[in-house]
Amino acid sequence: MSFLPLSVVLLVVFFLYSAIKILNEYERGVVFRLGRIIGAKGPGLILLVPGIDKMVRVDLRVVAMDIPAQDVITSDNVTIKVSAVLYFRVMNPNKAIVSVENYYYATSQLSQTTLRSVCGQCELDELLSKRDKINMHIQEILDKDTEPWGVKVSKVELKNIDLPQEMQRAIAKQAEAERERRAKIIDAEGEYQAAQKLSDAAKIIGEVPTALQLRYLQTLREVAVVNNSTTVFPVPIDLLTPFMEVAKAAKNTAGESRAE
Repeated sequence: MSFLPLSVVLLVVFFLYSAIKILNEYERGVVFRLGRIIGAKGPGLILLVPGIDKMVRVDLRVVAMDIPAQDVITSDNVTIKVSAVLYFRVMNPNKAIVSVENYYYATSQLSQTTLRSVCGQCELDELLSKRDKINMHIQEILDKDTEPWGVKVSKVELKNIDLPQEMQRAIAKQAEAERERRAKIIDAEGEYQAAQKLSDAAKIIGEVPTALQLRYLQTLREVAVVNNSTTVFPVPIDLLTPFMEVAKAAKNTAGESRAE
């Protein structure tokens, strides 16, 4: 007599365990009834018919997938290794389950082949200097190809570009030559500006002879301060002429004042 109630209880527990499913906020359950898809359900509590309904869980969160390093021959015949990272998420759970056997594996393989194809069409300098443009191009291709699978590729980023040793040395020499070129240009510009300033100073001194005499006296003062000694310089008569003229003019003015 006690065996029957126990069997009923076990049957009810098994039925509830098979029928009741709880899905998280970021999950959806694609339900098949007798092999036919009836749609995605969730999140929260959903009920299934045991033995008739089958559910496949689909994660809707963004997936960060590493694209392994790929051997690439660029358009200028340089062999390199390029790796990247891919960000995607499932937008349509029904398509992700029905349209492709394994959307994760399919997206991974497609990203590797697309990475090789796009990088192989570029030159090495373009790969090194225009990463944003290449990232956008790869993302557009992958997003278009994965749309029938219900997958949205939101971003692609190149991670590492491994160059051969001889190519690294060549790039280092090129960078060094570029720095030397810039240094020479800066030196030449400095010399040009200095010559321009000297030319302007010569014009001013030519227009105002007194300026040359003042500069001569300033030079004497600077030499005396630096050497900290007594230095004898011959003073040209022309240097004293302006001062003598000023003194003579002052004397004449004073004489006229007395005469009045």
